[in-house]
Amino acid sequence: MFEFKHLTIILGHYGCGKTNLSLNIALDLASRGKRVTIADLDVVNPYFRTGDYREMLEQSGIRVVAPVFAATNLDNPSLPAAMGDIFEPHGDEYAVVDVGGDDAGAFALGQYSAKINSYEDKDIFYVVNKFRSLTSTPEDCAEILREIESAARIKATAVANNSHLQELTTPQDVRSSVEYAKKTADILKLPLAFTALESKIIGGARDISPAYEIRRIVKPPF
Repeated sequence: MFEFKHLTIILGHYGCGKTNLSLNIALDLASRGKRVTIADLDVVNPYFRTGDYREMLEQSGIRVVAPVFAATNLDNPSLPAAMGDIFEPHGDEYAVVDVGGDDAGAFALGQYSAKINSYEDKDIFYVVNKFRSLTSTPEDCAEILREIESAARIKATAVANNSHLQELTTPQDVRSSVEYAKKTADILKLPLAFTALESKIIGGARDISPAYEIRRIVKPPF
C-alpha cells in the first residue's frame, strides 16, 4: 500500500494520464477512510478534467474543487476562491491536485507557489508516459519538467511512471518503460516513486516494483 502525503500534486505532459492517476489516488484515500479533497487545476484541456467526474467522486465522499466553468461549454474557466485553501494544512484532510498539461497548464499553479513551497507534508509527482509524443526520450521528458517547474515556481519531489497505451497496454509495454522512467528520474535527480499498473494487467507484471495499482476511469472522448 503506497502511503500518500497530505498534499499530492500531479504534474506532467499532455496525455500522460494525470487525471486518471489523480482520480485513482483520491478514491484510494477515500476507501481507506480518509477525508479527501480533489482539486481540478486543469484549465487547458477540455477533454480530460477531474471536475467532469464530480458525481462519482462525491458519491465516495470526496470534496471536489474545480474551475467555475468546468464541465460546461464555456472556453475560459476561472478558479474559485476555495482553490487557495487547498494548499493549507487541514489536520487529517488529504488533498489531490490535478494540474493542466505542460508549462501552459502549470501557470495556474504558480499563483499558489508560496503556499505550496511552505507546505511540508507534500508529494509533487511528475507523471511520465514513455509512449507520448515529445517525451519519447528521458532527456526530452526531463526538459518538459524543467519548463513546468519554471511556470509553476515549484519543484517536483518524485517521478511517477504512468506509461500506457490506453486499452492496448500490455504488461510488456509497462515493463519496457521502467528503465525509461528510472533514467528520467536520474537525470532530474529525483526518486522514482512507483510505476502505475492497471488492474487488468497487474497479474502479468508482478516483477515491477515499486508498483501502484490503478483502474482506467478516464476514457478517450472519441
